[in-house]
Amino acid sequence: MGDSKAAPIKEMPLGLDTTTEEEYALQSKLLQEFTSIPSIDKAWTFKSDDGIGSQAIFSISQPNILANKRRKSILSAHIFKEKNSSVNFHWSPFPVEMTGVSTVVPSPSGSKLFVVRNPENESPSQFEIWGPSQLEKEFHIPQSVHGSVYTDGWFEGISWNSDETLIAYVAEEPSPSKPTFNDLGYKKGGSTDKDCSSWKGQGDWEEDWGETYAGKRQPALVVININSGEVQAVKGIKTSLSVGQVVWAPSTKDVHQYLVFVGWLADTRKLGIKYCYNRPCALYAVRAPLYKSEANELELKDSSTEDVPVFNLTPQINSAFFPTFSPGGKYLVFLSARSSVDSGAHSATDSLHRIDWSTDVTLWPSAKLLMYSAAFDWMVYSRLIPVVMSAEDGCFPGLYCSSFLSNPWLSDGCTMIISSFWRSSQVILSVNVLSGEVLCVSPADSNFSWNVLTLDGDNIVAVSSSPVNVPQIKYGCIVEKTTKAAAWSWLDVSSSIFKCSEKVRSLLSSLQFSIMKIPVKNDSDSLTKGASKPFEAIFVSSNSKKSDTCDPLIVFLHGGPHTVSLSSFSKSLAFLSSILFNLLIVNYRGSLGFGEEALQSLPGKVGEQLLIIYLDVNDVLTAIDHIIEKGLASPSKITVLGGSHGGFLTTHLIGQAPDRFVAAAVRNPACNLALLVGTTDIPDWCYVEACGSKGKDIFSEAPSADYLTLFHSKSPISHLSKVKTPILFLLGAQDLRVPVSNGLQYERTLRKNGGEVKVIMFPNDVHGNERPQSDFESFLNIGVWFKKYCK
Repeated sequence: MGDSKAAPIKEMPLGLDTTTEEEYALQSKLLQEFTSIPSIDKAWTFKSDDGIGSQAIFSISQPNILANKRRKSILSAHIFKEKNSSVNFHWSPFPVEMTGVSTVVPSPSGSKLFVVRNPENESPSQFEIWGPSQLEKEFHIPQSVHGSVYTDGWFEGISWNSDETLIAYVAEEPSPSKPTFNDLGYKKGGSTDKDCSSWKGQGDWEEDWGETYAGKRQPALVVININSGEVQAVKGIKTSLSVGQVVWAPSTKDVHQYLVFVGWLADTRKLGIKYCYNRPCALYAVRAPLYKSEANELELKDSSTEDVPVFNLTPQINSAFFPTFSPGGKYLVFLSARSSVDSGAHSATDSLHRIDWSTDVTLWPSAKLLMYSAAFDWMVYSRLIPVVMSAEDGCFPGLYCSSFLSNPWLSDGCTMIISSFWRSSQVILSVNVLSGEVLCVSPADSNFSWNVLTLDGDNIVAVSSSPVNVPQIKYGCIVEKTTKAAAWSWLDVSSSIFKCSEKVRSLLSSLQFSIMKIPVKNDSDSLTKGASKPFEAIFVSSNSKKSDTCDPLIVFLHGGPHTVSLSSFSKSLAFLSSILFNLLIVNYRGSLGFGEEALQSLPGKVGEQLLIIYLDVNDVLTAIDHIIEKGLASPSKITVLGGSHGGFLTTHLIGQAPDRFVAAAVRNPACNLALLVGTTDIPDWCYVEACGSKGKDIFSEAPSADYLTLFHSKSPISHLSKVKTPILFLLGAQDLRVPVSNGLQYERTLRKNGGEVKVIMFPNDVHGNERPQSDFESFLNIGVWFKKYCK
């Protein structure tokens, strides 16, 4: 036996040598400083009780890496407009942490705060109603009434009524009863939870909406009276309809109150809905379960024995969502992704629509469905903003809006303020819902991205950021109302919300960025006008080049493919820039923000190269050649990084151009469409991206041998034998969008062929690898991996 007093052997993390471990330690400290920068999730403003200025509430989140959760807090501020046209935010000294809170929703007046605490098991949901100084009400809603409240930003819908006594929301349906068994077999009548002599079976499997919705039950519409705590599910909605985004319709003169909501019909198969705007949906109206009590107050009513009609408000189009009523209730405005539904592309150019609404109760019959249907003949239906096919340089490229504010209206009652993608940036738009006029109100000469947080009367509270500038709160004021295009002044707001370390600030100050227009290579007459226009790439580099040599380059590729990389601040990409990498962030054709013709040029052409010119692979290579020709990149120090479809592109590039990249990294990449079509929650994606818009009509759960052959030919795995590039795989084991089998099949074959491969598996993460620990470890390994091959 050896000497018991000998020094213990130092254990090295798997796969790390001493040099790599030192690099891990160095980079992890810096990444921690970037990761700790908070984010603003939502904001609200209200009139102050003293009548001076207004009150603002900011919902803030920050990664808690040790707990592997996001830490949520609330920070308030008093807003004062000064006589010299300046603005001051008087911040509360400290934020208040909202431990265990799923979401908070202030009432319209700001006098109450609705707090939802969803259970992590079969315990009840907890609701709290807070007043200005104390907790006023607390309710525990058992699973037998409903499950967790949806707070996902898509099905999510929490709406206060006008007098702030009722709240409508979307929650999981109650758990269905399951069969009970004991030693004699099936037990009739079930059993109690404390019965140790029996056990619960699984019962019928219930399909969910795929990625991030695994195990979540059908969304249902519910109303709670916050005075009594009485809860009532809204009846009459058929079980094949999944509901979300509920809002109260304007009050009528009669006792009846109505709810407007979005419904997604799924008679046979629920395809994945996360990031998928091509799922048909409509706006529906239903009468709320109310009656007027002897005290002349609205109370909840069980309508289970009553025929409650539900009416489709938008039968004219196959997509309608994000409903919002104008002040006074004259207009119901909503978005449509009809171009996405029609083409099969999972996201495309939106259109904006208006329904002229009436609160005349005589137009709302009480019971008969046919009468109810005929009553909506009075509605005037208008398309305010159509789909833009191809925009001239500098002109509005179309509407690309991911959400609305809870109150997006200026005081004139007809102007909305929204955020939208405009090529490689995000901008703030004003939309007149009477004329359809669209104006960009964020600075036209800014390459930064702007996002509206909330309105303060006729003023805008927003954040502005860039790839090299942390977000800053901005306050927008109209300075010229008399002109047709009102001018806006944007004031800086002092805040410590986005405070970062001096080291981070110093590193960011040494960087610069630009948005490059990349001419289409090998243009031809066969292209549409929009598809022949230049695409864009965001280039981030040092602003103090010290020699003729260039820093190593990371080519970053977004997923989708129909999303967009914005000129906004990304903590992860800023970290990579700060460890001496230049970034080329490519918005290849097919990206959002460039018009519908450019977007629709990609489906059917993904992954191909050379023979056809309007393709994602060629666009990326063209962008790389563009900056090499300008002397901004060295051909010998180029790496490539992408996730999902960006990983699909990355693995295509290292196979089709095997000598151009010294290292690659992928997050949950789609490597083999022939395998993916039978395992993903969105098999229709494989058909549309491989076959074009006709793919949505030929989509089948059981593809033929010919289509499997086509899918394989379009896939990176068909070029696997040519790959030379070392590649890092970052995989989420719970991913339903691109299951790990896709990446592992590619990785195992590449390893068998002698390729250099590393795999990190996150056992509890899904497609985005967004849990704080997964995100941190992912970008730490990306940084170390790329540094290793770019010395």
